[in-house]
Amino acid sequence: MSSSYDSNDDLPLKPIPGGYGLPFIGAVWDRFDFFYFKGRDDFFRSRMLKYKSTVFRANMPPGPFISPNSRVIALLDAVSFPILFDNSMVEKRDVFTGTFKPSAGFTNGYRVGNYLDPSEPKHHQIKSFLLALIASRKEHVVPLLRNYLTELFVKVEDHVADHGEVYFNPISQNELFNFLFHLYCGKAPGQTKLKSDGLKLFQLWVFAQVLPLGSLGLPWYLFPLNVLEDLLFRTLPLPSFLLKWDLKKLYSAVETSATEAFDLALTFGLSNEEACMNLLFVLGFNSCNGMKIVIPTLMKWVGLAGNTLHQKIADEVRSVMKEEGGITLTALEKMPLVRSVVWESLRIEPPVAYQYATAKEDIVVRSHDAAFLVKKGEMLLGFQPFATKDERVFKDAERFVEDRFMVEEREKLLKYVYWSNGRETEEPAAANKQCAGKDLVELVLRVFMVELFLRYDSFTVKLGKPTLQGPTVTITSLVKASTL
Repeated sequence: MSSSYDSNDDLPLKPIPGGYGLPFIGAVWDRFDFFYFKGRDDFFRSRMLKYKSTVFRANMPPGPFISPNSRVIALLDAVSFPILFDNSMVEKRDVFTGTFKPSAGFTNGYRVGNYLDPSEPKHHQIKSFLLALIASRKEHVVPLLRNYLTELFVKVEDHVADHGEVYFNPISQNELFNFLFHLYCGKAPGQTKLKSDGLKLFQLWVFAQVLPLGSLGLPWYLFPLNVLEDLLFRTLPLPSFLLKWDLKKLYSAVETSATEAFDLALTFGLSNEEACMNLLFVLGFNSCNGMKIVIPTLMKWVGLAGNTLHQKIADEVRSVMKEEGGITLTALEKMPLVRSVVWESLRIEPPVAYQYATAKEDIVVRSHDAAFLVKKGEMLLGFQPFATKDERVFKDAERFVEDRFMVEEREKLLKYVYWSNGRETEEPAAANKQCAGKDLVELVLRVFMVELFLRYDSFTVKLGKPTLQGPTVTITSLVKASTL
């Protein structure tokens, strides 16, 4: 029997509180609690308070009829969460989307890298290929990104000038999608058969796969509409053949564009077909789906922070730019406030809420206060929005603290930032499940901040109802830069 680390070995061993209820009924009840009665955060918070524990048993959607086993052990604190990264104790086989796995028909029959455990040889090939591909594009990231950010800010300014405000999300999603497709595939999506439909097709393809995991957000009092939604979303999975045309068009666009990437894939023993499918999946789920969350999230928190922070960032950015003469990796390393703001945004509102794994053997999981025996084969669920706002690790954890990671204890705190499916202090490798694009995402966010505050002294935002794609941000004013 193995045990988790990062906590006191002398903690008392306690039974895991909570439960799963009656077969079928318990899973359905928890699902309605999650989607309609309480909502996501209160679903976890209420159970944490009820059981007086950050580790407990519960059912996770989608449950019956399309998920054979909805039972999980939830981990909600910063100490228990990292067990999910320990490949000696847990397995990540087919748990990318949790207790439900979409049909392999959506990926032309391939089990793409996201669903593979690091112990599987194919995982090493695919992850090595993706890491090498990102590394080969390193010199192109900043200049290419700046071109697309210029388009983004021109559109934002025009909308604000014409209408007094602008809904930021769709503009940022479109330009960041164009950038990522161009970066990975070597040409803009508009230069392929996708034309201007690329983002919509990717979104539809992703949506079809994760439909049972979502909801329209109908409240409990809209009975029976919420029951109807639940039956439509979670009785039968959406057949993959309905998206066959969509997938064929996406596949063709990647296949005819990413020829250099396929040459690289051959050196890792991957066929063009398998490399294309994995690249398409990364573009759809990891890159586009992730980037459309992290950029609006950053805008939300920086916008809400107000003029004082804006002035500090503008001063740092413009001072370094004057000294360095351009946006380079060296220049970015001289902007500690920008880097801290990016990390704090990823900590306080991580783009991926859930991490799943199954126990390889009987293991002991430790929280701050107790130890718990997890049996072989039981599924663990880490709920990241609570784990990275653990008050026993982060002071004022619910508050956006822009300079949190500029203090001497930075490294100590950074190891509890988990947004990339690993500790911030660790690096993605072929032998782990940490996001291959971890450094790329952070670089994009830092360059975005620099471009933003080279152009503007300040801005204001208003927030709409959050969605599965993160916060909805409307920019209500822009103050152009008074100094450069």
